[in-house]
Amino acid sequence: MDFGVFIPIGNNGWIISETSPQYMPSFELNKVITQKAESYGFEFVLSMVKLRGFGGKTEFWDHNLESFTLMAGLAAVTEKIKLYASVATLTLHPAMVARMAMTISDISNGRFGINIVSGWNKSEYEQMGVWPGDSHFTNRYEQSSEYVSVMKELWATGHSSFKGEFFQLDDCLVQPLPTAHIPIVGAGQSPRGMQFCAEYGDYNFIVTPSDLNMMRDMSAQLQAAAAKTGRPCGAYALNMVFIKDTDKEADDYVDYCKSGADTDALAFMMGMAAADVTAAEGGTAKKILLDMQNNCMFNINVIAGSPATVARKVDEIAAIPGVSGMMFTFPDFVEGVDRFGQEVMPLLTCNK
Repeated sequence: MDFGVFIPIGNNGWIISETSPQYMPSFELNKVITQKAESYGFEFVLSMVKLRGFGGKTEFWDHNLESFTLMAGLAAVTEKIKLYASVATLTLHPAMVARMAMTISDISNGRFGINIVSGWNKSEYEQMGVWPGDSHFTNRYEQSSEYVSVMKELWATGHSSFKGEFFQLDDCLVQPLPTAHIPIVGAGQSPRGMQFCAEYGDYNFIVTPSDLNMMRDMSAQLQAAAAKTGRPCGAYALNMVFIKDTDKEADDYVDYCKSGADTDALAFMMGMAAADVTAAEGGTAKKILLDMQNNCMFNINVIAGSPATVARKVDEIAAIPGVSGMMFTFPDFVEGVDRFGQEVMPLLTCNK
């Protein structure tokens, strides 16, 4: 069971609230979190790509680091943990990203992978003039498929003359070749998104509210998609973890964070999600349009309780067929990683 941390590359982490911890992103913060995660035996960390935040009183995600640059820095100060950077496919040519990935893989001695972000939030791309039009809502996975195909060809042979609808290359050279496999991950929640990751990815993140039956269904959908391709694609479940001394303290803190939901930031986020009128049921945009208060935590599965309760709930998720790992967020990442590593991990049965 692979455990990872969704490190806070944007301000305030993953809770859109005035009553949750407020902090700015920095290399130093993410270095501390990543080195702690490595020391406790976490398998990976992943940094998102975010190009425009949601504003509001908390200026939520208005302050962000750049994903590849951050992971290159972390590669130089870690030894074992895998490092995933995220790329918004509308912003960087796949040949450039193939070269960037090869370089960070070299720095890290083969510990680097890429998270593919096909782009549902129109406002991030319009501000730079790179939004290709609303047709992207319906063909974004076709574009991402070509994107990954170009990178994989370059990593395998060092050159590509790929000719597709979105990318055309003319004996493009990217050398030297990487000396280790560069895994691809995604977070497709719709059937089409899962199909993309089953065809091209190694793992796909599944995001559900606090409903294990929904998590089982999504994992089964991913495995069905992978079976059609004849290649493995593991499910990584995303969870938000609140660890306190008692279950009541943890539940009360969850409620306290929800009570301060930044409604202006949430309204902006939901407006962007509503712009995709073609969004599939179960996809990211549709999930964002669920009820506002729970959306202050992105409708991520919440695991709250004492260390013993958290360990039991993690073991329950680990028992779901198809789940290969989990990625965690915390309200306070430094404290959360410490408590998970010191107090929860020793109680787990799924990693023994």
